[in-house]
Amino acid sequence: MEAPASFEATGSFDVELVNHGTSLHVHLNLDEALSSVAELDTVNHFVDGESRQLVRVQVFGDEELPVSGQLKVAAAHGAETRLVDVELTPPDFGADDPVAVDESLSEPPADADEGSGSSSPLVANPNLVVLVFGVLAVLAAGGIALVVDDTLVVGGAVVVLVGFLVAIYLLLSG
Repeated sequence: MEAPASFEATGSFDVELVNHGTSLHVHLNLDEALSSVAELDTVNHFVDGESRQLVRVQVFGDEELPVSGQLKVAAAHGAETRLVDVELTPPDFGADDPVAVDESLSEPPADADEGSGSSSPLVANPNLVVLVFGVLAVLAAGGIALVVDDTLVVGGAVVVLVGFLVAIYLLLSG
């Protein structure tokens, strides 16, 4: 069984159990110091042969960090045991690096009523989008009607053309 001699974490972390052989049972245990600030959902794990399993160690006592302790890893019903020194330190959120916030951040941009200036002309004008898709639909319907040369298909192409013309009329009048 391989395990690192020591490990450092800033908050919760995962223990990866990698089995390179046949199925086995693995028992994980946090010593008293680690148990005061962290917990395992489950301590006994069955790891199939040639597989991996992640086990989450949830740190809940950030205000009590740093804490040093040991994680005990026992496999094959205790036949193999390793102790891993674990150092839990508080997360560094950059407390020494202040973030300057300008008052203008709370104000909407000057062009907010006009939409964002970065949108494309097609998206900014929905009428143009309808026109482009209508032209594509009419061309597709007409092309299919010419290729298939069937009365029902030609009738469908005429319906698409009439729908397109009605849409154009509504866009121009409304």
